[in-house]
Amino acid sequence: MRRILPILTVAALAGGLAACGHNVEQRAATGAVAGAVVGGPIGAAAGAAAGTAVSKTVDN
Repeated sequence: MRRILPILTVAALAGGLAACGHNVEQRAATGAVAGAVVGGPIGAAAGAAAGTAVSKTVDN
């Protein structure tokens, strides 16, 4: 339980910030930076993945 709360927080923040930008690269970069600030390297990877996923969804 102790590890789940920070992971969910990182995912929520990365998902929220991942929509910032106009294309896939900008959204992935924004998500990666937000994830890195909150969760380090793992957060950066999660943020980049969330940014890419949001971008693919928004672009369709």
